[in-house]
Amino acid sequence: MVDDVGIRRTLLTLNIFAALKMTLFPMAVITLFWKDEIGLTLTEILSLQVFFSLASVVMEYPSGYVSDRLGYRWALIVACLFGLLGWAWYLVADTFWGVLVAELLLGVSYAFISGSDTALLFETLRAGGRVDLYTRCDGRMVGWGQGGEAVGALFAGLMYAHWPLLPFVAQIVVWGVALALCLSLREPKSESCGPVTSHLAEALGVCRHAFLESAAIRATIVSGMLLGLASFYMVWLIQPYMQECRVPLTWFGPVWAGANLVVALAAANSHRVQTRVGMKGMYLLFFALIVVAYFGLAATTALGGFLFYYLLTAMRGLQGPLMRSRLQALSQRSNRASILSLHSLVFRLGFVLTGPVVGWLADAQGLAPTFLTLGVFFALALPLAGREFLRRNLPSSLT
Repeated sequence: MVDDVGIRRTLLTLNIFAALKMTLFPMAVITLFWKDEIGLTLTEILSLQVFFSLASVVMEYPSGYVSDRLGYRWALIVACLFGLLGWAWYLVADTFWGVLVAELLLGVSYAFISGSDTALLFETLRAGGRVDLYTRCDGRMVGWGQGGEAVGALFAGLMYAHWPLLPFVAQIVVWGVALALCLSLREPKSESCGPVTSHLAEALGVCRHAFLESAAIRATIVSGMLLGLASFYMVWLIQPYMQECRVPLTWFGPVWAGANLVVALAAANSHRVQTRVGMKGMYLLFFALIVVAYFGLAATTALGGFLFYYLLTAMRGLQGPLMRSRLQALSQRSNRASILSLHSLVFRLGFVLTGPVVGWLADAQGLAPTFLTLGVFFALALPLAGREFLRRNLPSSLT
């Protein structure tokens, strides 16, 4: 058992770590850095993120499986080490291939984080008999994370204007602090998973359970992938869109900070919204926010058009705690991080398959037709995925 003091200590440490891992000084200006300092096209930029996703895909499930076996704290320490290497590599990268190496290192870093921090949160609450607090605490972790990113974004434009590499130097310092924090973490004593005759067989067994045996897990992963992609494309397209809208460069940091604060507020209140409107109402809300956002972005290049992007960030904040809560409830200690990593893996695979197409469309046809195409796609795909998700996850289907 973990006492209340131990729970509070771990929750605070995880919240601070969430803020640090998301205090990404370069993110508010990184598309500009890639375009103006390295000379990359939008197709190359989206391709870079495909390679990042491939690195995550390759390491995603193995890192989750290792995390389940060796400990979540250990996985987070490894993640910090790769994060330090990745951001440090940016200091010497001056070509597509140099940036690619940095992105691959960062991809491995985030693969080790994926599932480990939220699984440690769930196990800490479970050991203290407070699993009922998970959705609320998950939302708060997201809030801390987005708050950290918002703080970083506020200074990103000024740092970039002073010296384009300064945001990356600051990022190295942040990950050094994160490493020290993870070294101080305490992990609840885990239950024995029993003897393992073949790790490969057991890992494949978890995959079989997630995708073939458990319809609820499969439906949740598919819906989570679509909802994640809906907000992720715009992370890489919003900056060139704001350039088209003639948004001043000095606004880029505050706009990015505002987007992250919207995510934080939505995540922190996700459990309240779900209590009020129910799971079905939440999914309808996701659908409305995504479709209105993309059609709105396609329709205008006015100065304030970027506000439609905030609808996607609100959806991102609302859906994250809900989807993770469902996966946590459908998992066991022996496969919890593995299931969460499979969720991230499917999302990354989805981006690997579609990201370059979106980048090519933006380069060839422009941003407005790209947004219109994405709006139509999600308007068609989300109802199909949502119907299966609700059928498998509503309380009546779980009894």
